[in-house]
Amino acid sequence: MNQFEARTRFRSLRETEGPVEAAELDEIWAALATVRPEEILGEWKGGEFDTGHPLNGMLAKAGWYGKTFHTLQDAKPLICRDAEGRLYSNLELGMGEASLWTVEFRGESTATMVYDGRPVLDHFKRVDDTTLMGIMNGKEVPLHGPFYYFFLERDPATAHAAQEPNDSA
Repeated sequence: MNQFEARTRFRSLRETEGPVEAAELDEIWAALATVRPEEILGEWKGGEFDTGHPLNGMLAKAGWYGKTFHTLQDAKPLICRDAEGRLYSNLELGMGEASLWTVEFRGESTATMVYDGRPVLDHFKRVDDTTLMGIMNGKEVPLHGPFYYFFLERDPATAHAAQEPNDSA
């Protein structure tokens, strides 16, 4: 599968109501380009692929909206909506916040969010200029899955160009 085919298939699967095969998402992932942490700074709206993973549906119940990456050291993995519709960083659910690093996953170095309070990593690859594909794994997840597959889209209301962080990490 080439990158064009991967993007096309990704968009189709993102609109799918119902189960999606993890193996197909893995093929798409393999064809997508890696991304650097500083390229993904900003606010992102999230969604998930229903692969039957135990986490499927759980974030929606918590009001998960997406993720915000202010700097490499200031990443908010669980931006949620409260009962009044306001966005906030759910520190309780995430057991803290996170930071962005370049981490090798499946033989490629790509932007990865490392949670502060959980043994969890979210790896990212670029679908296009406004969309990322993510795979969550962690200490309690077997080396080859099952993984939690999700996507992020730049929030058009708050989109801004990626910028270099002020702190050097």
